[in-house]
Amino acid sequence: MKRSSFLFCLIFLFSSLMTVWADDVEQQIVQIKQVQKEGQGNLTASQAVQKLSKSNASALIPILSSFKDANPIAVNWLRGAFEAIAANAIKQKTLPTQKLEKFIQDKSQNPRARRLAYETLIKVDPQAADRIIPGMLNDASVTLRRDAVQRLIDEAKSLEKAGKKDQAKKVYQQALSGATDSDQVKVIVKPLRGLGDKIDLQKHFGFLTDWMIVGPFDNRDKKGYDTVYSPEDKIDFSSTLEGKEGKVKWKSVNTKDDYGIFDIAKSISPYKGAVMYCVADFYSPQEQSLEIRLGTPNAWKIWVNGKLLFARNEYHRGMVVDQYSVPVKFKPGKNVILLKLCQNEQTDSWAQRYQFQLRIAHPSGIGVLSQKAETTTQLSP
Repeated sequence: MKRSSFLFCLIFLFSSLMTVWADDVEQQIVQIKQVQKEGQGNLTASQAVQKLSKSNASALIPILSSFKDANPIAVNWLRGAFEAIAANAIKQKTLPTQKLEKFIQDKSQNPRARRLAYETLIKVDPQAADRIIPGMLNDASVTLRRDAVQRLIDEAKSLEKAGKKDQAKKVYQQALSGATDSDQVKVIVKPLRGLGDKIDLQKHFGFLTDWMIVGPFDNRDKKGYDTVYSPEDKIDFSSTLEGKEGKVKWKSVNTKDDYGIFDIAKSISPYKGAVMYCVADFYSPQEQSLEIRLGTPNAWKIWVNGKLLFARNEYHRGMVVDQYSVPVKFKPGKNVILLKLCQNEQTDSWAQRYQFQLRIAHPSGIGVLSQKAETTTQLSP
C-alpha cells in the first residue's frame, strides 16, 4: 500500500508540474506575441524569450502553433526561442520527431512554422525529406513546394539525359503544375517547349493581359502622384478627358509577353513626367481572399472596386515578377482593378522603363484565372 501511495504521489506531482510548465510556456508565448513595431513590448518579450528558451522539448510544438496569428516581429522572437530549445533537444536526443513530422503535414499551420519544423527534423532524420517533400507539390508553403518542384526537375533532367524523353516530359509537366518561382518555371519550360509542348505562361501565372488605358496626365515635378485625375473619381470608357497633351480617350491594349509585361513606352509612347491609368476586370466565382502581385519600376497606386489598396511613390527600383504583393478580398462576379502608373522626368538611360506586369494569385503563389463569361468580350467599369 505504501509503495502504491508513493507511486500515486509521484504521478500526481509529475502531472501537476507538467500543467504548471505548460501554463508557463503559454504565458511566455502570449507575452512575446504582444511585441509591436517601434520597440513596444520589447523588454517584456526579451525576458519571456530568455525564460522560454530554457524550456524542454515539450514547448516546441506550442511555439510553432503560435506562429499562426503572430505578427512578423513576434515570429522572429518565437523562432529564436524555438531554435534554442531545439538545439538543446537534439543534443539530449529528446527532439519529438513524430510530432514535428505531424506538424509539418498539417497544412492549416503557418507555412513558416512548418518550414522551421522541417529544417529541424531533417537535422536528425535526413530520410524524412523523402517521406515529406514529394507530397508538397501543391502545398501552401512556398519553400516546401519549391523543394518538391526541384526534386521533379532533377528527376526529369536525369531522364532526359538517359534519352527517356517521353518520361522526362511527363515529369517536367508535373513539376510545372506546382512551380510558381519564375527561375524554376524557366528551367522547366525550356525543355518542355523543346519537346514540343505549348506552354501558356500567362495562364499558368494568372497574368491579366487585357487592359483599358488612358493618358498621359501631368506628372511634372512628380505632382501627379497625389493629384486626383478623372479616372480616380469615375471610370467611363466612352468619355473624353483632359490630359497633359490635350484630349485623351480610353483605348484597349493587350500583351502577348509570356510574363504579362505591358510596355507603355513601346506600345503607346515614352512619355516623361506622366501619369497613365489602366483598368482590368477580374471575375471571381465567389468571395475569396487572394493577392494582386505587381511588378513595375514606376510609382503606383492600385484600387479594387473603388477602394485604394496600396500605393508606392518610388521610381526606378527595377522590376521583377511578384515585386509587390497586395492582399485583396474579391467579391463574387466582376471586380474592377484600377492601376495608376507614374513616370518621372529623369533622362538617364536606366530610367526609361515605363511598364508593368500584374497577376492574381493565392497567397501560396499559385496563379488564379479570371472566370469571365466567354460571351463577354469587352471590359466594363
